[in-house]
Amino acid sequence: MNRLFEIAAMALDAAKQAGAEQADVVLIEERSLEVSLREGAIEHVERAEGHDLGLRVFVGKSQAIVSSSKLDPDTVGEAARRAVDMARAAPEDPYAGLAEQARLAKDTPDLDLWDGSEIGEERLQALAHEAEEAALSVKGVTKSSGAGASASARQIVLGTSAGFLKGYRRSGFGFSVAVIAGEGTGMERDYDFSSAVHHKDLLAAKTVGLRAGERTVRRLNPRKVPSQQVPIVYDRRVSASLVSHFAAAISGTAIARGTSFLKDMLGKDVFGRGITIIDDPLRRRGLGSRPFDAEGLAVARRELVSDGGLKSFLLDQSSARQLGLEPTGHASRGTGSPPAPSPSNLHVAPGSKTPEALLADIASGFYVTGLLGMGVNGVTGDYSRGATGFWIENGALSYPVSEVTIAGNLKDMYRNLTPANDLEFKMATNAPTMRVEGMTVAGA
Repeated sequence: MNRLFEIAAMALDAAKQAGAEQADVVLIEERSLEVSLREGAIEHVERAEGHDLGLRVFVGKSQAIVSSSKLDPDTVGEAARRAVDMARAAPEDPYAGLAEQARLAKDTPDLDLWDGSEIGEERLQALAHEAEEAALSVKGVTKSSGAGASASARQIVLGTSAGFLKGYRRSGFGFSVAVIAGEGTGMERDYDFSSAVHHKDLLAAKTVGLRAGERTVRRLNPRKVPSQQVPIVYDRRVSASLVSHFAAAISGTAIARGTSFLKDMLGKDVFGRGITIIDDPLRRRGLGSRPFDAEGLAVARRELVSDGGLKSFLLDQSSARQLGLEPTGHASRGTGSPPAPSPSNLHVAPGSKTPEALLADIASGFYVTGLLGMGVNGVTGDYSRGATGFWIENGALSYPVSEVTIAGNLKDMYRNLTPANDLEFKMATNAPTMRVEGMTVAGA
């Protein structure tokens, strides 16, 4: 990490010497190992190790970005000169600029994002093999679609000409398995996975494998249903997608451009009463956790929605300036692009009912376990996606369903949404099982 600090300081000095009035630099150093297998035989092993530097410079209100995988002084110096030349030729951006000194993070909280375990190829192979073997043991599963496991370690440093220079490191582990059940045109496929910052937080490989196999077998012999309007229940495997659409709609970039169906809804009710949505970058061991944002701003747990009302957009410096609002510490960026707002650890707070209680009074409805396509219009909120799952009859899951489309409008869907009490933190964006009233199923 000290070496990365030195390189970041060198890059900022080079930018200043080249004529930049302001500058910031992102350095990412990463190593990863990934293995994949099928039917017990190794198909692929990939090792990667490298580093990347992204330098952003400002000349007046114009900015430019260059990136480099070479970190020697000559290469960095040439990159800085090229960036300054590009900035001088670029159009002005009245909202460009570094964060104010007072907004910068003063410390780097320990979020327990680093696992020093050395997980080698053999252990990853064993993890994938155990998951695949368990999935194949499920009666009705006919073949493997593949299993894989991975481990990664990353160090991230951010420096600015305003005097900010901090970094952190994070680890990541994961594995997945997918299998096929049935024969010929009656084959079905499903999967399961586990991912975590710390290796010991992964689910048991056998548990994940058995779940993948059981899910696949349950999908055999699906039926089609006629088009109708019914309640739809989103399994928590897919319910987080509704939260992701919400996050995109409250991104400061979309709001500032006027391309979001929620652009005029700040301070107004978007969801029904009792609904709370939280973004928490400071969650320990969170898959989306970060001690500061990509502009060096301090971050904090934030209720984006409280009792159904929209309380905050996701704002970086640029979008906040355009909207005349305060930045929220949600900037993220890679080494080749400017900052843009994005959530960290985002979730819908659980409700009081069990998933079974959400289904109990549904005489006829659709329980969604898989989604296809991306038919969401961010400007209007119109929603249309292919879906698979199970038909609900008299409050219970009845038979598998495929080849249908579910449709509605996110504005109506959010107002008629009820979360269950089974929230699980499995990804960076999470939600419990959720029921939405009055949606359209387009089938046979």
